[in-house]
Amino acid sequence: MKVPRPRFLLLGVVLAAGATLLLGGTHGFGRGSDDVPAARVARGALSRTVRAEGVLKARKATPLLAPVADDDVSYKIGWILDDGTPVKAGDVVVRFDPTETENTLLGSRADAAAVDTRVRRERAESGAALSNLSRDAEMARRERTTAETFQSRDPELYSRIEIIEADIDVDLAGSRERHAREVRSVREEVSRFQLDLLGIDRKKAGLKIGKAVKQLGSLEVRAPHDGIVVLKRDWKGDTPQVGQSVWGGFPLAEIPDLSLVDAEVWVLEADAGGLATGRKGTVRVESRPLEAIAATVTQVDALAKPRLRGVPVQYFGATLALSRTDPATMKPGQRIVALLDLSDGEPALTVPLPAVHDRDGKKVVFRRDGSSWRAVEVEVGASALGRVAVTKGLAEGDLVALVDPRKPRGAAPPSPGPGAALPGGSGS
Repeated sequence: MKVPRPRFLLLGVVLAAGATLLLGGTHGFGRGSDDVPAARVARGALSRTVRAEGVLKARKATPLLAPVADDDVSYKIGWILDDGTPVKAGDVVVRFDPTETENTLLGSRADAAAVDTRVRRERAESGAALSNLSRDAEMARRERTTAETFQSRDPELYSRIEIIEADIDVDLAGSRERHAREVRSVREEVSRFQLDLLGIDRKKAGLKIGKAVKQLGSLEVRAPHDGIVVLKRDWKGDTPQVGQSVWGGFPLAEIPDLSLVDAEVWVLEADAGGLATGRKGTVRVESRPLEAIAATVTQVDALAKPRLRGVPVQYFGATLALSRTDPATMKPGQRIVALLDLSDGEPALTVPLPAVHDRDGKKVVFRRDGSSWRAVEVEVGASALGRVAVTKGLAEGDLVALVDPRKPRGAAPPSPGPGAALPGGSGS
């Protein structure tokens, strides 16, 4: 039987409408409201716990430094105790290589011996020269005396020329005597100056000898009291090694007081909101993870800084005072994990983190408004693990979507601005 064309068209319209109601009536925008997970806005204290890693650190410690000399002197480490070695008072902790100091001592002694030889030679040469000059002066004096004694002065016995020659001989002998004595005086002065210079060289050699002997006597660093040795680490985390050269006063190690141990932790800059002195927390030593020790923040760094050179991640350093210390099991340098309570303590409206979306630089939450979802702009505050505080835009008891209700499976259409209503079914 042939169906009339108007009836066929009417039947098609009815079937299409039924399919639309069946498939699309419960899946508005590709997802029905029954498929949208939601949660109620609740008021309560936002529990915010931050995890931080660090090490145990002695509150008091006796530093062990490289010997400080009168001037800048470097020492080469020849032997050093292992990190964490127990020591008694007087035990050697670090022994420096004496080779360079011994060579310096031998060279200084050789210089001193050479100066002493030069002094003896100078004294001998000077003595001989002064003796010769003294003899020359004495001979000139005798010649002058003889010339004066037998000087021809009587004009009746000697001619004028002989008298003049006798006067010249007397003056010449006197000049020779004065010259000999002046030369002797100058030579004596030069010899004295030369001996003074040699004395300075000898003093310099003596100072080098004394310094070398002093260094040889200080090439060992000993423990001032009983304890354990904790080697100091540089910015790379390395401890002093054999063969390393250090300057006087360089920190090599320390002997801590094990009765007072603090925890030094590093808190990620992004998690450090609310970190301040007085905050409470718990500390667990990695070697004893089942024991939780109560702790209190006593110090916080003013500025964030990287923990590792070349890694730009910033951390705030903090010091925690422990409620108890066990010297038998807790040693400086042990790794620890701290849980810090940074909660504000005041009740606040909170929603799950997935309920907050970023839209054009603004925070948006999809709130249930009757039978539809409406995009509402909100202001958020502190966040904790899985939840965030909302300071503006929502009220207690509001129903918010945990996903974007407009986003169909496999697609991401443009999100509406705040205030746009989205139709949907009833219920969440």
